[in-house]
Amino acid sequence: MNNIERRDAGLPYIGDEDVFEQQKRARRLTQKLNTTDRSDFEAISEIVKELLGKSEDAFINPPFYCDYGFNIEAGKNFFANYNCTILDVAKVIIGDNCQMAPNVAIYTAGHPVHPDSRNSMYEYGIPVTIGDNCWIGGNTVICPGVNIGNNVVIGAGSVVTKDIPNWSIAVGNPCKVIRKITEEDRKFYYKNKGFDQEAWLI
Repeated sequence: MNNIERRDAGLPYIGDEDVFEQQKRARRLTQKLNTTDRSDFEAISEIVKELLGKSEDAFINPPFYCDYGFNIEAGKNFFANYNCTILDVAKVIIGDNCQMAPNVAIYTAGHPVHPDSRNSMYEYGIPVTIGDNCWIGGNTVICPGVNIGNNVVIGAGSVVTKDIPNWSIAVGNPCKVIRKITEEDRKFYYKNKGFDQEAWLI
């Protein structure tokens, strides 16, 4: 197998000229995205649609960085705020109605722990999945191989190294579940601050 085939099979691979050639498309498109008039929402949306492997009504506030773009599959209404980085060596699958605060980083890419193995230039990619209706807080890092369930909130500054189950609020480094999201949470918009009656009439 060549290195692209090894990478796509989930095997250790070396970033050679063929691999770098595939990255050029994403670099051109992210350059275009990151230098587009920030008030031209239609142009930004079109570039995002071209960049990502799959999306429906996705919007990304530039700057944004990724390795390939075609390995990112986003569901309906995906939103990523400023300075999101997705190292999509392997697939990154994001469900419907997901939101990411500024400075979120998703890493499928990694390197061996032992220095001899790492210095061999071999690296790897392991997929990341994020379910529907998730909110990823600012400055969160999601590590290779992580699966985040549906209806999950990840607190700001978290480093997610292990899977997070459905309907959870999880936070910390390493990120851990602190409680489940319940029906009672529907009444509040921030901590103990409840929605007013007029809010639901707008």
